[in-house]
Amino acid sequence: MTEAIVHGIILAFGLILPLGVQNIFVFNQGALHPRFRNTLPVVVTAAVCDTLLITAAVGGVSLLLLTLDWLTPVIYGAGALFLLYMGRQIWLSAPASAETRQLPARGQIGYALSVSLLNPHALLDTIGVIGTGSLAYEGMERWGFAAATAAVSWLWFLGLAAAGRVLGRADTSGRAVRLLNKGSALLIWAMAVYMALQLWRSL
Repeated sequence: MTEAIVHGIILAFGLILPLGVQNIFVFNQGALHPRFRNTLPVVVTAAVCDTLLITAAVGGVSLLLLTLDWLTPVIYGAGALFLLYMGRQIWLSAPASAETRQLPARGQIGYALSVSLLNPHALLDTIGVIGTGSLAYEGMERWGFAAATAAVSWLWFLGLAAAGRVLGRADTSGRAVRLLNKGSALLIWAMAVYMALQLWRSL
């Protein structure tokens, strides 16, 4: 069981550390809200979505999807378009804009659902990597692996919102958030190009 848990923790950190659309949104809401508790809707929504995807992947969805040869090119194509669009939104955003303003709870939940469940790159990570990784274990060990990866998501999003809050207090002008958004948009566009190349190779 220990091996499965350690494997899940390391794998989850490797997947969640790179700045993506989901991470950027959580961080920005942490930076922009005056109180940390105001960011809990986005933190909980993002973490619950990850937990549901991990549960589905470990529960056998990965095996089902891996049998559908036509699905991989569709995911790569949709993922490239999604990341190109989200990269543009993040590049153009500023702390006072619609993308990064202090969203109310309903707005946070809706946006977090979209970047968590409609992001093909996140789906590939969860189903393709975590789901496949879980096949090395059986029974309780497999679910220990799943619980470890889900726990990393919860801790990561809480820490990310807290880090955003620290930056928000230190940088009242919002300049640091804008610079972070520019760099993040470039990274997301690079991911879009990567997915487009994967689409080309899969055709």
